Amino acid sequence: MMLLSLFLQLALEPQDAQSQILSQVRVDQRLGETVPLDLRFRGEDGAEVRLGDCFRDRPVLLALVYYECPSLCSMVLNGLVDGLREVGFTPGADFEVVIASIDPGETPELAAAKKQAYLGRYGRPETAAGWHFLTGTQDPIARLADAAGFRYVYDASTDQYAHGAVIYTLTPAGVLSRYLFGVDYPPRDLRLALVEASEGRIGTLADAVLLRCYHYDPESGRYGFAIFTALRVGAAVTLLGLAALIFLLLRRERRARAAAA
Repeated sequence: MMLLSLFLQLALEPQDAQSQILSQVRVDQRLGETVPLDLRFRGEDGAEVRLGDCFRDRPVLLALVYYECPSLCSMVLNGLVDGLREVGFTPGADFEVVIASIDPGETPELAAAKKQAYLGRYGRPETAAGWHFLTGTQDPIARLADAAGFRYVYDASTDQYAHGAVIYTLTPAGVLSRYLFGVDYPPRDLRLALVEASEGRIGTLADAVLLRCYHYDPESGRYGFAIFTALRVGAAVTLLGLAALIFLLLRRERRARAAAA
């Protein structure tokens, strides 16, 4: 009986510890709040960089990961890069990409290697200046993660960080605009999130129309088709078309009467 009790205890302890760790991992949405732009990190070249200097008066896509992550971080970054290839905007010209490590033990050399790998995956090396792979000490990492609502935990038993899968869009002033969850980021969602975060600085008339037809759902972190908005837009277009048709018919009728007179 004692052996059975000891076996059950040993079997349950790891699960309980894992459950406790996972219970602390979450993303608290802080939409509309501003991240501290005065935080100091190291760029991939080893030079000190102020977080605000990475914005350059443009919207920002932010990901909190760590470079030696064995699985999830790579999936997040792969999904981000694959989605960005079809967005139609240019890093360094229309927006900036900031990747910040949550592991204070990681080095600029690791960041540089990751940047080179993902620039190769992106296939546009001329956009290198628009990608910022940062490392830092515990204080700025913790402050940035806290401001973004990114709750992660270090698991000493596996020497890994437990964390969620999310990327953020921020306005040029550092205001959290949108949270996109998961490891797959549709180009449409990325584009619309950047257009919204840009505060009208990038995007086309078609993007403005799409934003009226697609609604951001903070629960899922996705853009969904807003049927009622689309119906209103469609009705307005129909009414404008009818008004134009009536105007043309009336003008034609007046011309016919004038010709007959």
